[in-house]
Amino acid sequence: MAKSSAARKVHTRPEHRRSIRPSSAAPASGIATTLDRLLHDRMRLGIVSALSAADDMSFADLKSALNATDGNLSVHARKLEDAGYVSCEKAFSGRTPRTTYTLTASGRRALEKYLDHMEAIIRAARNT
Repeated sequence: MAKSSAARKVHTRPEHRRSIRPSSAAPASGIATTLDRLLHDRMRLGIVSALSAADDMSFADLKSALNATDGNLSVHARKLEDAGYVSCEKAFSGRTPRTTYTLTASGRRALEKYLDHMEAIIRAARNT
């Protein structure tokens, strides 16, 4: 028992305490809290990134590009559509349904802002 209390005392001495990061880490943590939580999800970020590189993409093309399941892609695409980041057009080619997604101007601005935030976090982290 004395051994364990001695060990605890060693860890409570000031020179053995974990060092606290300098205040230069604060900007990175502050920037990180302002990230767009909607876009910070891997699948949703993948959707808007793919759409930013193309005029539009079909559901099948997005599904293939992101290696997603039908349900997963449709749930995440719906969240982006509800936020106004993505527009969805449903049509038929003969009797075959075709869903096409396009990145809206609001979605493009949100992606640019998100990427700017990520670049700021990277710069802040490299400067620590």
